[in-house]
Amino acid sequence: MSYQVTIEPTGETIEVEEGQTILQAALRQGVWLPFACGHGTCATCKIQVLEGEADLGAASSFALMDIERDEGKVLACCAIPQSDMVIEADIDADPDFLGHPVEDFRAVVSALVDLSPTIKGVHLKLDRPMAFQAGQYINLQLPGVDGTRAFSLANPPSRADEVELHVRRVEGGRVTGRIHDELKVGDRVELSGPYGQFFVRTSQSGDLIFIAGGSGLSSPQSMILDLLEAGDTRQIVLFQGARNRAELYNQELFEALQRDYANFTYVPALSQAEDDIAWTGFKGYVHDAAKQHFEGRFSTRKAYLCGPPVMIDSAITCLMQGRLFERDIFMERFYSAADGASESTRSALFKRI
Repeated sequence: MSYQVTIEPTGETIEVEEGQTILQAALRQGVWLPFACGHGTCATCKIQVLEGEADLGAASSFALMDIERDEGKVLACCAIPQSDMVIEADIDADPDFLGHPVEDFRAVVSALVDLSPTIKGVHLKLDRPMAFQAGQYINLQLPGVDGTRAFSLANPPSRADEVELHVRRVEGGRVTGRIHDELKVGDRVELSGPYGQFFVRTSQSGDLIFIAGGSGLSSPQSMILDLLEAGDTRQIVLFQGARNRAELYNQELFEALQRDYANFTYVPALSQAEDDIAWTGFKGYVHDAAKQHFEGRFSTRKAYLCGPPVMIDSAITCLMQGRLFERDIFMERFYSAADGASESTRSALFKRI
C-alpha cells in the first residue's frame, strides 16, 4: 500500500510506501524538503499537515511541542502517512537544483590516500554511476557500525562511477577512526546519495570565491573541477586554510589548475606558520587571506564556504563587512563531536541559514 502526498506551495506530489517517512520518499523521488539531523531532534524538517493523517513517529517533544502537534505540525523525517495527505513546507524553489533522486549504492574501496596527518582520501568504486551536483554529499554505511556518516563528494560529477571522500580523523570518532585504522582496499561498503543543497548557483552572475578549511576542501574541490571542466569563464578564487604545511593537502592539484586556467587563482593560508621560515605564502587565518586579497571589498561576487563552524562564522563576518549579503553567501558546515555537533547549525548572522 502507498499514499499520495502533495507538497505545497510547489504542488509536487510524491508516492510514499507503507512504513516510509515523508522525507525518505521525497528525497528518493528527487523532491527536496528542508532537513538536517534526519532523526527527529532538530525541527528543521517541520511541516504543516493541511489534509490527511500521519503517524508522528519518534519526533522529539523538544523538536515538536504538544501545542504544535495539536496544530497539525509534524516532522517530515519521522512522519509516516496513514492516508493521502496535503502538506505545506518551507521551500524556496531553486532554479539551479537538479533534483537527482537519492539512491542506494554498493561500493568497493579502490584506493586509500594519506592526504595529511589527519585527513585520508577514500576512493569508492560504485556498482553503477551516481548522478549528483558538485558540492553534495553521501551517507556512508560501514559493516558492523550502527547508523551512517555524512561525507561530501570531492570528485566532479563527470567521474560518476567512483566517488572520492576526504575523511578527517575525529578524536574518539568510531567511524573516522575505523576508516583511518582499519579500512582496506577491496573492502565493501554501502552508501546512499546524493544529499544536500550546497551547490553552485550557476544562474546567478558574479565571480566566485571559495573558502575552505580542513577536510572542508572536498566540496569546493568538486565544484571548482566541475566549473573548469564546463568552461565557466568567471573569475574563481580558492582560499584554502590549514594549520601548517603538513595539513595543507592537494596543494599541487590547485597550483596546476592555476597554471592551466587563467580564470582560477589559488591562495593557501596557514594559521600556525609564524615560525616556518620556509613558508612564503599567507600566514594567518583563511578569511584574513581573503580580506587581504580583495582589499576588504567583496561586492558583486558569490561566496561558497565549507569547513568547521568557527571558520565559517569568521568568514561570514569578514564577507559581510566587505559588502556581501545573505543572498550572496552559501555554506556547508562540517560538524563533528569535536566541533560541538550538538550546537545549532544556524548562524546568528543569517536569518534563513
